[in-house]
Amino acid sequence: MRHGTQHADVATAELETALRGGPFHVALRAAITARGLPLQRVQHHLSRYGVKVGVTSLSYWQQGARRPQRPESLRAVRALEEILQLPDESLIRLLAEAEARSDPERPTGRSYRSLVEASGVLERLLTDLGSPLDGGLHTLGHHERVRIGARRELLGRESHHIVRAHKDGVDRYVAIHHGDPGCAPERTTVRALENCRTGRVRWHRDTGVLVAELLFDTRLRAGETFLFRYAFEDGTAGASSEYVRGFGFAGGQYALQVHFAENALPVRCHRFTQHSAAAPRSGRQELALSGRHRSVHLVEPRVRSGIVGIGWDWE
Repeated sequence: MRHGTQHADVATAELETALRGGPFHVALRAAITARGLPLQRVQHHLSRYGVKVGVTSLSYWQQGARRPQRPESLRAVRALEEILQLPDESLIRLLAEAEARSDPERPTGRSYRSLVEASGVLERLLTDLGSPLDGGLHTLGHHERVRIGARRELLGRESHHIVRAHKDGVDRYVAIHHGDPGCAPERTTVRALENCRTGRVRWHRDTGVLVAELLFDTRLRAGETFLFRYAFEDGTAGASSEYVRGFGFAGGQYALQVHFAENALPVRCHRFTQHSAAAPRSGRQELALSGRHRSVHLVEPRVRSGIVGIGWDWE
């Protein structure tokens, strides 16, 4: 009995040390060991949280052979903090630090840590609204127009959305806005422009995430399509250097257009993609700025899960 107690004390001490200094995989392995859970049980507990992760992936994570990167994997890390009775953000913090060390050149405007923190905040805000991640709607088409102002700030953006219901009774869509670092989401305005009206609005000051219900005047039946337009008026942050759009699910066409004020033109623009917030950027392609209309754009004929965006340099 004494031997078992000593073993537990050692495991607890190792866990406390790993949580303070990391790295991520050591802390995860120590937490699993301290709780005495085989990986199959950990997987079972994750499934009860609605998260699907294979035993092989869990094994790779605790060995340091791989790190969680996909949105579903990041959800799993947050669930693991609860399952393994760890402090909130403890594993997420170590994961963010690991990514920062492995990729010190990662752009700071949308850092891995900021995106991970925002993903957790977003889940909480959606839960507060009682909204699932997909809301019962599939996107058929989404055209987004972003405006950059004379102070190089993100003035706002307008969305033209076409969706199809995949279940009966859908009567709303939850729009998401992630402002630039230093923004004030409480001063961001939501405008319902066509075929919708504004419902509840929630925001999180530190991450700049805002979610807004757009209410339809009809309840869609499964298979029915719907078209609506809405906008966010921001302008509360400093100079903007990129606009990114994350997709948790595959969908239809996505078009992004960035329009610049006449006296605030960038010297170069490019598009990029990311498999996830943790993955390196790829698919970089220079974009020519339209002289007359002062804009650049990208088109994704069929969206895949991940991130797409447009970045620009001021000088």
